[in-house]
Formats: sequence, structure tokens, C-alpha cells
Amino acid sequence: MSMNEKPAKRFFGTDGIRGKVGGVVMNGQFALDLGCAIGKVFSAQENRKVKVILGKDTRISGYLFESALQAGLLSTGVDVWVLGTAPTPTVSYLVRNTESDFGIVISASHNLFFDNGIKIFDSEGHKVLDEIQVLIESELDVRHVTEDSRKLGKLKRIESQVREYEDYCERLIKGSEIFSNINIAMDCANGATYKIAPRILEKSGASLVTLGTEPNGFNINENCGSTDTSVLQKTVVKKKADIGIAFDGDGDRLMLVDHQGEIVDGDQIIFALAAGKKKYGIMEGGVVGTHMSNFGLQLGLSNMGIPFERAEVGDRNVMQKLLERRWVLGAETSGHILNLDISHTGDAIVAALQVLELMSIEDLSLKEIVSGFEKFPQVLINVPVDDSSLWMKNTDLGEAIDDYQVQLGERGRIYIRASGTEPLVRVMVEGDDQEEVKNIADDLGRIVKNSS
Repeated sequence: MSMNEKPAKRFFGTDGIRGKVGGVVMNGQFALDLGCAIGKVFSAQENRKVKVILGKDTRISGYLFESALQAGLLSTGVDVWVLGTAPTPTVSYLVRNTESDFGIVISASHNLFFDNGIKIFDSEGHKVLDEIQVLIESELDVRHVTEDSRKLGKLKRIESQVREYEDYCERLIKGSEIFSNINIAMDCANGATYKIAPRILEKSGASLVTLGTEPNGFNINENCGSTDTSVLQKTVVKKKADIGIAFDGDGDRLMLVDHQGEIVDGDQIIFALAAGKKKYGIMEGGVVGTHMSNFGLQLGLSNMGIPFERAEVGDRNVMQKLLERRWVLGAETSGHILNLDISHTGDAIVAALQVLELMSIEDLSLKEIVSGFEKFPQVLINVPVDDSSLWMKNTDLGEAIDDYQVQLGERGRIYIRASGTEPLVRVMVEGDDQEEVKNIADDLGRIVKNSS
């Protein structure tokens, strides 16, 4: 393996392990085995008894995987602190700020209820590196033996410690009535933010209309949240709200809606945060986006003298490049916002608070604070496939990409990748002509489909 080559993985994808409940991966037996493997790896690293914080979102299968993971972890001698339903950033924060050694979140993020997943955080609150994931997968091949009774782990329920993260978020708000001049419509996706986000914003003095705050185990992300903002957009216009905030199911990403009902995505959000830091003289380094980030972000930042670099898709990859560059701001178009001054993973609540603070301090609308961002026409097609690796072997596709890139020149770009969380190939084309971009994307999507 070369120095730059990443170790091969069987189960971990772009954002942890994810799959259909009851499938090959996300089933009770696998979760039990995974709990054993995780416990073995972290116990061996620390060479002592370790503690884990375990949280989950609101999907019905969370109870199943919570119990199975607990059994596996406890059998290896790991002490398990059960947080219950909580946003992913809450687990990251508590791991970093308590005496726990690592964290696990049971969530499939923006997917519907019939999927679930598992994310793992290290003691710094960062998603674990590829090397740790490979070690865990290796342990899955080992037959595990339950520790002697004297060495078994203990379980402790710590639901009340969600308040520590909540208090932290409240400390970021400079004044109890700072948002009293802002009318907010908020969609919690019937997910993990459904209690905590409204509580935080109500204490800020904001006028609040809430959607997606009645989870039943099956309605997480269903026609709501950051992946379906249609109801929120209508609500913003109808209620004459100043801003709409849409979280995903586990609260690590968001989309915003301006007062005219237009979507403000992750590229625009990070542009606004960078512009604000630049204005107040606190911008450190540059911004990291991904290969999916709109060219308008790169151009807008360049106009302010702020460097910009692209990472592979996935907030872990954005995080890694930020740490390498010692920068603090990064984002994915899909709404993962990283600000290492404040948090150590994508945190939708914190990002929303920062945008609201800019609106309040500057006395500007959301539309105004992102006005320096001119979005280039971009078409993204998700092509369902049986085997997401076959498209890479299609010579016709390679030739078509080369020809179209020559056609676009410096006016646009093409990026195709397999989804790390779903059986899809994502075809993205960007340029200065909407019709041209759409035609190219449609043709490339057709070739990908035929190759699968």
C-alpha cells in the first residue's frame, strides 16, 4: 500500500456504517458483533477499561441496535453511558468534554426510517480515522469471548447530560433576547433535534413556528427536514418568517430558507460565515469545500481574498483537510457545516445560531448576507445502480466526460462519484449555461445507467 492509499474497508462508507434494517449489515447480530469489535479495539488502544457515550436518533430500529451494541460493548468490559435520543453533535461534544473515551451514534442521518447506521467518534469528538475503521472490521473476523464477570462493563443512563450541550449552545448566544427581532420557521425532521432545538431558540427570544417535532419512529425525514424543504418553504412565506431552518434526522446538517421561500444551501451558508469572519477580522486561513461545492463559492471567496480548497465528498474528508491546513471553516453543499472554533463535527444547531447572529448583528436578511454569492448553474442527477463500481470501467463514459469537459473548458466542470451511503451514482455538471449543463448531465446519466 502506498503512503497516500487508503486502507480497504468492507462495511464503513462515507459516513460510518449504513444500510437497510434487517439487511446484511444493519441487523441485530451484526450490531452485537460490531459492539464487541469496537470494544476490543478501543480497550486495546487505551490498555485499560474505557467508557463510551451511546446516542441515537428517533427511528424505531434505534432501540434494537442500542441494545445489541450495548451487549457487545459490555461483554468486552466497556462501560456504556446511554444518552438516548440526542443530535449527533451532542455526542461529539460530550465525548470531548467528559471523561469518556469515544462515542457512538445510531443514525442513518437523512435517510428514511427503514435504514439505520452507526457512526463512531474518537476522544476529541472527531469521526474516527480510516485506520481505526479497518481495525474494527478486522476484529469482526475474530470469535469473541465474553470477559470474566469481574471485568464486564457497567451501564449508566445519562439522558440529563443533553443539557450540557444545550447550555453550551446557549452560551454561544450573546444575550437572552438577541433574536427577538427574527421570526423563525424550523423543521426538525421528526428527528433527534425535535426537543433541544426549539428549547434553545425559544430562550433566545425568537418568534418560532415548528414543524417535524412529532416523531413516531417511522416519520423521520419523511416529507420534511433538510432533504425535503417544500413544506418549510411554504410555511416561511405563509407565516412571513424571516428565515426557515431545516435539520436532518440526526442534526448534523441543515438547509436554510430565505424570507422569499428560496433555499440557502451549505455552500451559501459557509460563504456567509466566512464573509462575517472576514469582516470582523477573525478569519483564520481559508475554507474547505468538496468536489460538489458550487464554483460560485470558490469565486465569491476569492473575491474576498479567502483561499479555497476541495476535498473528497464526506464531512470526514473536509475535516481532515481542515486539520491538515489548520483552517477552521468547511462545508458540504448538502449542509454539513464545520467550524472548528466552536465544534468538532458537523453541527446544524450551532451553524444555525451563527447565521442568526449575523442577521441580528448586521440587521440584514438572510438573502442579503449571502448576496455576494453568485451560484453557477449546477445539475446533479442521482442514478440508481445495482453495482456502483461498473461505471468506472465504461470507456464510453470516459470518452464522453473528456469530450464534454473540452466543450465546457474553464466555464464549467464535471464530477461523477458513487454514493457512499446509497446504491446511487451521482453525476454533477456545472457551467454558466443552464440548458447546456442539463443536457450534458442527462447524457452522462444515461451512459452511467446503461453501464450498470
